[in-house]
Amino acid sequence: MEDKIKEAADFLKHSRFTTAFTGAGISVESGIPSFRGNGGLWEKYDPKILDLQHFLNDPAGSWVVIKQIFYDFFGMAKPNAAHLILARMEKEGMLGRTITQNIDNLHQEAGTTIISEFHGNSKKLTCLICHRDYHAGHISLDHFPPTCIECGGILKPGFVFFGEAIPQLPLAEAYEAASLSDVVLIIGTTGEVMPANQIPFIAKEFGATIIEINPEPSAYTDRITDIFLQGKAAGIMLKLEKQLFPAPLNDDQDRVD
Repeated sequence: MEDKIKEAADFLKHSRFTTAFTGAGISVESGIPSFRGNGGLWEKYDPKILDLQHFLNDPAGSWVVIKQIFYDFFGMAKPNAAHLILARMEKEGMLGRTITQNIDNLHQEAGTTIISEFHGNSKKLTCLICHRDYHAGHISLDHFPPTCIECGGILKPGFVFFGEAIPQLPLAEAYEAASLSDVVLIIGTTGEVMPANQIPFIAKEFGATIIEINPEPSAYTDRITDIFLQGKAAGIMLKLEKQLFPAPLNDDQDRVD
């Protein structure tokens, strides 16, 4: 493993443009379970709660469960070492863009600024009538459904529901990053969710080196991955950090390892 870590770090050090591509696995160590697989949220909750038509038919009932998952439970999560190290890489000019399938806002809380959110962000609420946006922290979730202070319309979480299209801006940004990348760093995604899962394949077609961090092999591992670093995101990223930077991340930053 140490040889693979050094090899991966060498590619990252010499890359002119690196893209990080992250999924639910990067946030597991922050206390956020994945949706799919053993122990995933869909074992406890019915996925239809995030179906757009179901939400429109029963916004109050949908919001009861949505609040439990995304605002009570997810709201306690903090960035872990993997999020913080990616933010450091961006700050040091070693990371050109982060593309994430996550909606938990942990990349931004860690300090990442150049980010494309394929599936939106739970911290934003949008009025279905006048389309005004709100920060979730500024809206009371004591009654369901929450409503717009301007027009009284129902507020919907700012992430993509089943039945909704991927926003065009992050899609365009992701395709551009894939075409520019010398290295794509995959972290915590199995590669099952369309169309986001196509980004590493596109990058590979443009000649990118694929470095993958996952606890188990994914849909990428045997097809396009060049360096497979098997393990949890935070632990592997801490090892990479030691190779990339002469000094560790400042210990006074709040981080979950």
